[in-house]
Amino acid sequence: MKKLLSAAVLGLSLISMNAIAHGTAKPQHGGIVQSASDLSFELVPQANGAAIYVIDHDDPADVSKMGGKLTVLNGAEKSEADIKPAGGNKLEATGIKVAKGSKVVATITGVEGQTVTVRFSVK
Repeated sequence: MKKLLSAAVLGLSLISMNAIAHGTAKPQHGGIVQSASDLSFELVPQANGAAIYVIDHDDPADVSKMGGKLTVLNGAEKSEADIKPAGGNKLEATGIKVAKGSKVVATITGVEGQTVTVRFSVK
């Protein structure tokens, strides 16, 4: 009975380690990372807007056909900007301010033929 219990515990621990391995990626540009549709999106506030870096299983994703809209809520103030490819795996939105305490929603089109919504809370 003890051997069976030990085998079950070992098997469950291996399953949980595998689940941990597929968690949210770590920030590579000092931003905030969220996952959606098997991709990781890193929001990086910039002086005149924000950048979003897209990672596909630890590799830079091709964002050349992606676009969309970035909506920023600073308290009661709402602002929006278009998201456009900016080379490599980087998308950019300009003309907005992403400050501490902001809630940000990125609606990105062209992700494997779908539209993906990613939500961020800036701390």
